[in-house]
Amino acid sequence: MGTLNPFRYRTINRILPFGFIWFFTGSVFMLSDYFATGNKALERGAITLNIETFAFASSAVFIVGLVVGYLETAVVDPRLRNKSFIATIVWKFLIYNVFFVLMMAVLYPIAAALEMNVSLWDIQVKQRFAEFWQSNALYGTSIQLVFSLLVTVLYAEIRDNLGAAVLYNFFTGKYHKPITEERIFMFVDMKASTTIAEQLGHVRYFTFLQRYYNDMADAIIAHWGEVYQYIGDEVVISWPINKGIRNTDCIACFYSLQRAIQRQAPKYNEQFGVVPQFKAGMHMGKVTTGELGALKKELVFTGDVLNTAARIQSLCNEMKTELLISDQLKQALQPNQKYKFNAKGTIALRGKEETIALYAVEEQNKE
Repeated sequence: MGTLNPFRYRTINRILPFGFIWFFTGSVFMLSDYFATGNKALERGAITLNIETFAFASSAVFIVGLVVGYLETAVVDPRLRNKSFIATIVWKFLIYNVFFVLMMAVLYPIAAALEMNVSLWDIQVKQRFAEFWQSNALYGTSIQLVFSLLVTVLYAEIRDNLGAAVLYNFFTGKYHKPITEERIFMFVDMKASTTIAEQLGHVRYFTFLQRYYNDMADAIIAHWGEVYQYIGDEVVISWPINKGIRNTDCIACFYSLQRAIQRQAPKYNEQFGVVPQFKAGMHMGKVTTGELGALKKELVFTGDVLNTAARIQSLCNEMKTELLISDQLKQALQPNQKYKFNAKGTIALRGKEETIALYAVEEQNKE
């Protein structure tokens, strides 16, 4: 993962589950047909299952799942995101119908040739292919494809609501029992949000926030960040220690967020009459991580590090800086000439005698 582009890494992680889902559902359908029919093709055009056809079909549905995952993640869903629910369903129905017809036109002749142990161009393959389009086997295959598609679309919706990392951890059971780990947290808070909300009104302000968080997304991904929570006009971003300090990514993320918003400044001014600005506080330390909730489970971090990071962020205005970090985080970061750290004194932690030193961060060589 060290040299892998974070966008490519994220894309691979988002697409691979589609392949496994299609492999699993396809295998279940094929094996159930095998045991139900006694491995006899009861319909004209149906393929009899043997080792060769099962191996080919399993590999094929895995690849088809990957293609569906790519289409759903990178092509279809982004283009239909602003469509109504009905329009989205209709468009997806049309797009995937065309895709499935093309897929069957390519894959069925290969499976038939393997079953009959003849050349792909043999007249028997053409005859079987013609029979397939007029048989009940076509409907059975279509039902299997639609079912697999529904499962993957449902998975995609759950993944997008919970987050891929959270969903993966739920499936693997990593956090079924609380564990202790070290993480970096950055609390990013919008400046003058109350004033902006009053100027725009509730509905336009909500649209403003949607645009704001969408424009931040690529910068967070580019620096291996994970969104922990959206809290109104505040977003909490987190890193495992190794990812956050490598290449000073946790600090670089803040300035990438600033540039991402500034690139969209003309559009914000045109649509809302204001460009969002923000400040951030960062800290690192141990947290207890686990699943909480009876009616709705969530992955939750608990520990003083979050309270301290939030407190640091709240001091940005008082200390006249946009990015304020703790001494613990500064000491853990690799030397980087791109950033200057200015000591801002110490603060007492709430409810404790312990104090913590703070540093304002400045970017030396702005891109």
